[in-house]
Amino acid sequence: MHVDLLQLAAMRRAVSARRGSAVLAQLNNGSEAVAFSVRNDVSAIATRGPLTPDHVIRTKRTAMIVGADAVASVSAFADAYRSYFTRNNHDALTCLDPAPRWAVWPGRGTLAFGTTAGECGIISDISSHTQQAITRAEALGGWQALPEQDIFALEYWELEQAKLKKSASAPEFSGRVALVTGAASGIGAACVASLLARGAAVVALDINPAVAERFCDDSVLAMTCDMNDGDSVRRAVEATVSHFGGLDIVISNAGCFPPSHSIEQMPADIWQQSMALNLTSHQRLMQEAIPYLRLGLDPAIVIVASKNVPAPGPGAAAYSVAKAGLTQLARVAALELGGDGIRVNVLHPNAVFDTAIWTDEILARRAASYGLSVDGYKKNNVLGCEITSRHVAEMACAMAGTLFACTTGAQLPLDGGNDRVI
Repeated sequence: MHVDLLQLAAMRRAVSARRGSAVLAQLNNGSEAVAFSVRNDVSAIATRGPLTPDHVIRTKRTAMIVGADAVASVSAFADAYRSYFTRNNHDALTCLDPAPRWAVWPGRGTLAFGTTAGECGIISDISSHTQQAITRAEALGGWQALPEQDIFALEYWELEQAKLKKSASAPEFSGRVALVTGAASGIGAACVASLLARGAAVVALDINPAVAERFCDDSVLAMTCDMNDGDSVRRAVEATVSHFGGLDIVISNAGCFPPSHSIEQMPADIWQQSMALNLTSHQRLMQEAIPYLRLGLDPAIVIVASKNVPAPGPGAAAYSVAKAGLTQLARVAALELGGDGIRVNVLHPNAVFDTAIWTDEILARRAASYGLSVDGYKKNNVLGCEITSRHVAEMACAMAGTLFACTTGAQLPLDGGNDRVI
């Protein structure tokens, strides 16, 4: 059965609101999960209680049954959980969050909700084993969970209550879903690393198949994607939502630096290639991502443009014009999307030398043309500092985070100070 990805994203947002923190929503649409979800008695057997009492710490007492209105189903589950707490609270305990941890989505399979991919994996494993055991038990005559008072006693064990007072604050992007383009190397790869360090789940896209080998982490979905191919971009965005439940952050970084040509001598294919990747592909990505970002958690788009926008150079018309158009696209996007709470900001890096376009040979040649050593050329800015991909990635994450919560439509240089820009 078709999975409505917008409904999935809306459900994830509703669960996050009830939990009080961002969560991922991972769908299990394997044959066993789907078969369990379409049982006529699934609403009864999935809401009797956990297979073993200690599972309640991970899964809560029951699964959520997703109805025709997924968001309403979350509200109904939360109301039922509060009633369960009220019925069994005899010691002035503090109610835990009323959000579901797993759900049965009839015809689609099952869902696990967690603040990390690891938590989702644990919940998914427990729910999978639970489904198998229940199915076998029902075939042998049925099964019965412990009374809810006993399950409540374990869920609200005093040591569990103590955890509420000692829980450490989660990383800034815990439970958030980010998508990064041009992620196989350079700035894109650094952005993936910085997002992971802040607790995000990340989809890493690149036309280079090596992107799939670059990251070995349960929190990363790495995919080959040609940003010039509309179908490929659409499939990548849909895979993001299908795998993690939604989309909150887009770092649109893919690009190329074409060979230098004067306007007079510009080959038509060089011009078109630059416009396609450095401008049009970003518009295409935003077009596919915006419907899901509207359902995202503190959604943000960060566009990686270039110093060539405020300070172009001769021989770089194809690159500079495309990046200028990209910046204008971002400004319009900020105006269009602000009402939906989606922030759109632009970074203008310059002279980031630890990227694929800067080989040792090119660096040496460029440094010599300025009469500088390679080290001097790398630090040829007002601050005399070297700009790396990590610096750009850290700033991109800042723009996607709470520091820029009230900022949209901004353009920020990251160049160590350029006298032509200043």
